[in-house]
Amino acid sequence: MKQSLKLTDIIAVGFMLFAFFLGAGNIIFPPIAGQMAGEHVYSAMGGFLITAVGLPLLTIIAIGIAGGSWQQLTRDLPPKVAMIMAILMFVIIGPAFAAPRTGLVAYEMAAKPFMSAEAGQLSLTLFSIAFFSIAMFFAWSQGKLIDTIGKFLTPALFIGLIILAIAVFVNPQGDIVAATGNYIEQPLTTGFFEGYNTMDTFGALMFGILIIDALKKKGITEHKATTKYLTAAGCIAALGLAFVYVSLFYLGATSSAVAPGAANGGAILTAYTHALFGSSGQIVLSVIVLIACLTTAIGLISACADYFSSICKVTYKTWVIVVGVACAVVANVGLTQLIALSVPVLFLLYPVAIALVALAFVRKMMPNPRLAYRVVILVATCFAVLDAAKVAGADMSAFSMLPLFNHGMAWVIPTFVSMIAVRFVGKKEDELVTENA
Repeated sequence: MKQSLKLTDIIAVGFMLFAFFLGAGNIIFPPIAGQMAGEHVYSAMGGFLITAVGLPLLTIIAIGIAGGSWQQLTRDLPPKVAMIMAILMFVIIGPAFAAPRTGLVAYEMAAKPFMSAEAGQLSLTLFSIAFFSIAMFFAWSQGKLIDTIGKFLTPALFIGLIILAIAVFVNPQGDIVAATGNYIEQPLTTGFFEGYNTMDTFGALMFGILIIDALKKKGITEHKATTKYLTAAGCIAALGLAFVYVSLFYLGATSSAVAPGAANGGAILTAYTHALFGSSGQIVLSVIVLIACLTTAIGLISACADYFSSICKVTYKTWVIVVGVACAVVANVGLTQLIALSVPVLFLLYPVAIALVALAFVRKMMPNPRLAYRVVILVATCFAVLDAAKVAGADMSAFSMLPLFNHGMAWVIPTFVSMIAVRFVGKKEDELVTENA
């Protein structure tokens, strides 16, 4: 029997995925990047869209092609290596960085503007407890994620973003000025790396699995149908993200008059929204940010709990509590410190994730997939360590002769050269089985 979904359900699944992606980093990074890029905003935007939209979409599709689970995506790697990779990625997008960041951004942009100037650590602590308690409540009912997020929270979020985008393009608050910082000489690559900060490629590895679980609850279990609807959901989410990023980049590029020298994207958004809508604009922005951060927190907590419960005897609901509490604790570190700590880790793991996704698309072309995966992932990891060490502040000048090293992309050429090389190395697995027999 042919398995199919109604159009409304397809849209709901796509909206659910979009809501999972659109969180703290997606909102705070594009405005500051747009302001710094200035006259080079379109080049910077292009680089950002590659890593913040293109890579997550390809990752979603790769999960469908691989079979719909982390185990199938990494089946050609040693099981312990695959598990370590998964744990590191889940910790990063979960309690260590991305999930706590949603609570911090929600506090800074949605709650703090309405508090007194004396609001301090206690107010952040109380907000974190309330925010992650709500996120845990929604994540608790795993089977209702599509109905809760895809059909209710996301439409409200998207309407708010559309209103803001229209206002930005109809009534820009300033002229586009000269570029600053790295955007002067390297707008494309700088935008590319800025897209790392959204952590959406890691998120896609986890959210794709959640979407597949949601599809199963809708009766979609066949591989072909699952891949089809997963790809459709990914395209809907990608279009939504691209719309948001283009709007926020343009907002940042035209913000120099209302938010000169802003410290972060949150400050730019707050000043710009106030200039467009007056005092009521802060309420509009607070609602947008709160819903965006909350939906992402729900997705991240659910994804982490789902994976950790699959590798140990602790139940899903117990992991929801553990991860949620950990997020609330880490959120009290502070936004600036959290972002600074995450950057070297992102430079280490992003190349590995990109290599894994690329391999999923070319696996059938490899004579020996097991050899190919192990060689390519090892090469990507080794060169990613160099880039991460450089970003962390270590003296890596001895490696400056490597291609693209000065751009923070020393891993690119070796990784893809190794991918081409293993295409011609090794015998097919069926040939090895015949010989051994």
